[in-house]
Amino acid sequence: MEPIKSLVGAEFPLFAFSHCRDVVAAVSRAGGFGVLGGSSFTPESLERELKWIDEHVNGMPYGIDILVPEHQSLGPATDFASLAAQVPKKHIDFAVELLRKHGITVQPEDVVDKLPPATLPEVGEALMDVAFRHPIRLIVNALGIAPQSMIERARRHGIPVGALVGAKEHAVRQVKAGVDLLIAQGGEAGGHCGEVSTLVLVPEVIRAIKPIRDVPVLAAGGIMNGAQMAGCMAMGAAGAWTGSVWLATAEAETSETFKQKMIAASSRDTIRSKSRTGKPSRQLKSSWHDAWDGPDSPGALPMPIMAMISIPTFARIDKAADAGNAAAKELVSYWVGQGVGLIDAVRPAAAVVREFQQEFADAIERLTATIES
Repeated sequence: MEPIKSLVGAEFPLFAFSHCRDVVAAVSRAGGFGVLGGSSFTPESLERELKWIDEHVNGMPYGIDILVPEHQSLGPATDFASLAAQVPKKHIDFAVELLRKHGITVQPEDVVDKLPPATLPEVGEALMDVAFRHPIRLIVNALGIAPQSMIERARRHGIPVGALVGAKEHAVRQVKAGVDLLIAQGGEAGGHCGEVSTLVLVPEVIRAIKPIRDVPVLAAGGIMNGAQMAGCMAMGAAGAWTGSVWLATAEAETSETFKQKMIAASSRDTIRSKSRTGKPSRQLKSSWHDAWDGPDSPGALPMPIMAMISIPTFARIDKAADAGNAAAKELVSYWVGQGVGLIDAVRPAAAVVREFQQEFADAIERLTATIES
């Protein structure tokens, strides 16, 4: 655990990625390391969220994840008006009709986002402006090489840079680019992920980067308890990066309908689909995917344009479902990994940290007993 404590100050190397400030603060206070998904905010709202975390984390360390994809299909221009003009009418009409079939009445203008996508490079830079004004202990990027500006700015502030990778060749590129921490995220993970399983990916990444430079590797993908965390660390990981397990906490940003769907779901109820962001990401399968991935669909748009439809549309779906619209509940979805099959209740985030710590200790005790027997 020493490499992680030295790098970011966490007592227990359990990293909790969440879009909810309450989860981030609760995990860090409990001895883990909360990481705020910063790309779900505007620069103004991110300032408020980080200020709140600073005031509620009790001086414990936390980090931020800002998504700046290496490759995006932005077309001839990247300004918001030009992107909005690239949303085809057939896709707008398809979204309007899909919601109508599920008891949600909207106008065409209601299904196109009014805010610039957070994945635009200039938005990422603005979010970094905010992040570096706060006492973060880590900044992380995904979907490609961490931007050179992120690495350079982090160096000036004395902040380590992390990067998510889904293949060993990606890990090699990240280490050569200068990142300080790798998150080897297997295909079981929620959100944007590759196809290689965590069990295979973690040792592959550790072996691939060893000749280049000593960089700690966190295991990610399907990790829902302390025993799994211990198993990954037995393979050489320095800790665990988790996301899905926090979606079923009392503090999480997820809707009540989605939390109940998680509890009812099995590990086979997720799907990797482009129909939410334009890139393959694992989500809870719903009627949304049946429609967008079906034969009558106009097809998913590229990132970031697809998200300009899905963000406002899912906000309306969640609102309608929580208000009691049974048909809307069929559409409810969110990013979640195959570990959803291990979720059986909604718990406070601090309780989840304590469970991880106890399960981790029990697993280490079993391993030690095996060696000594």
